[in-house]
Amino acid sequence: MKLVYLAQDPTLADFGKDPWWLVLIKIVGAFVFAVLATLLGVWFERRVVARMAQRPGLNQIGPFGLLQTLADGIKMAFKEDILPKSADKVVYFFAPTISTICAVTALSVVPFGPMVSIFGERTPLQVTDVSVAVLVLLACSSMGVYGIVLGGWASGSTYPLLGGLRSSAQMISYEVAMGLSIVAVFMTAGTMSTSGIVSAQADGTRLNFFGLFDLPAPGWYAILLLPSFIIFFISTVGETNRAPFDLPEAESELVAGFMTEYSSLKFALFMLSEYVAMVTMSAVTTTLFLGGWRAPWPITLWDGANSGWWPLLWFMGKVIGLVFIFIWLRGTLPRLRYDQFMRLGWKVLLPINLVWILVLAGIRTLQKEDLGDSTRYSIIAGAVLVVLLVTLLWPSKKRPPQRTLQEKVNRRPAGSFPLPPMDLQVPPSPRMKRAVAEREPANVGAGQPGDAGTGHDEKEV
Repeated sequence: MKLVYLAQDPTLADFGKDPWWLVLIKIVGAFVFAVLATLLGVWFERRVVARMAQRPGLNQIGPFGLLQTLADGIKMAFKEDILPKSADKVVYFFAPTISTICAVTALSVVPFGPMVSIFGERTPLQVTDVSVAVLVLLACSSMGVYGIVLGGWASGSTYPLLGGLRSSAQMISYEVAMGLSIVAVFMTAGTMSTSGIVSAQADGTRLNFFGLFDLPAPGWYAILLLPSFIIFFISTVGETNRAPFDLPEAESELVAGFMTEYSSLKFALFMLSEYVAMVTMSAVTTTLFLGGWRAPWPITLWDGANSGWWPLLWFMGKVIGLVFIFIWLRGTLPRLRYDQFMRLGWKVLLPINLVWILVLAGIRTLQKEDLGDSTRYSIIAGAVLVVLLVTLLWPSKKRPPQRTLQEKVNRRPAGSFPLPPMDLQVPPSPRMKRAVAEREPANVGAGQPGDAGTGHDEKEV
């Protein structure tokens, strides 16, 4: 009977009943998870990227280099803390803490497991949950960017300011796509509670094809809502400033972006917030699209897979898998240009998301109507056919004809700047006193008659 209780999904009624010491344990546990995930995340990323680049990676400090991240943190703590003269001291100091606090706070509404027993108290393996928990996640993700923007502005320098402005534009662009992709989850699960969304993915559905046969469908929204899952994950990469979307700190353009003027522990806090945000968004993606703490198939064939503390292991495995994808993208894709980055958010992700929401709303409406299966699927097939025809027949922009190099030269207006030589051969300058191309090389050896220690013969003298 105890096992049945431990395997059940928590509801909103199960929260708010814990004693104060249990709430404190949960808060400390979430904070420790964020810090340890950062330490191991940095080590994991450097090892994986080194493996992709066929390098050994971290292998000196500690077994397999596990203590290298700790050594780097100690080194940062003892570095000189430089404060720019033109910086706004108060905002400059608090900006890194804003990003870190927002990233850690988002973990408070992420379910790590089902109902468990902690020192005899039965409680959900989650700090708290509310009816609009996903909006709390979106708010924490949006507020985290304010730390970057304020840090860039308060530094009193040009490059950090440009990095902060890029972050604000990046947050607006990809927050819209992220929010619309979560709308599909709301429509399917019927709730905004994170524990309720995990519970809605517990059992798969069965699809009936024209009343002839049934096929089992998976319960994970990553498969049922595949377009939303892809758009959401791309948006999370953009929201966390990870490669190939790390434009706010593009070293080739902005030195180090919004972190240019930061050093010592303040720089470490920005670095900590980036990795905590990556782990947090991986946990959120697991909760919304990958079934949360529930075991994947074929582990579900075991009756006790989703009971006790085992779900915490499945949850950690999914999070680590998504973190690996973050690192894989960094080691594979080159950094986008800023115009390409903004075009992807506004002209690709947003229109696809809007069309997908309309299609999903139509399917949900047809499911509620009292129609026959044949009529319902005929309407869906007709709508899909119309979308395909519109996509195929949509007029494309005609590209101007490509001109040859000689045609471009002939079309140059009068008074243009002179062209460099087309054969890449630079002629000698007429301003030189002697022809450089015809001079003899200085190849006279030492010790010949007449040099007398000067290195020249009598003829040259």
